[in-house]
Amino acid sequence: MIHILSDVQTTLIGKNTNIWQFCVVLSGAAVGDDCNINAHCFIENDVRIGNRVTVKSGVYLWDGTIIEDDVFIGPNVTFSNDKYPRSKQYPGQFYGATVKKGASIGAGAVILPGIVIGENAMIGAGAVVTKDVAANTVVAGVPARLLISK
Repeated sequence: MIHILSDVQTTLIGKNTNIWQFCVVLSGAAVGDDCNINAHCFIENDVRIGNRVTVKSGVYLWDGTIIEDDVFIGPNVTFSNDKYPRSKQYPGQFYGATVKKGASIGAGAVILPGIVIGENAMIGAGAVVTKDVAANTVVAGVPARLLISK
């Protein structure tokens, strides 16, 4: 289901995926099966989203971002992909985040460019993730620090 009030330009949308109102999905993006993209989201061209992913409202996924299967992205999570942003000066390469299978990111977290979040990791709400997060760990805080390692 693609809501009539969304602008979805890609044809690469999986089965049983819902895209709610006021979303923009650019033509090069790919979204897997059984995903739920909530209202007010933006998905740029060079973005890959796996299967059974939930993207809550207010999330923007920029070029270079890879979201694997079974990931949860909470409301208003902020991703970035430019390590040295300047107005009207574009990098030769964008460094999107990679979120591995089964990871969860709490509301309002900030994910810096090029970060890899490991399988089944959990990012606490409001965390600022400045370095890679290992699989099966829980991080929280500003900057994000290890709380639990399984």
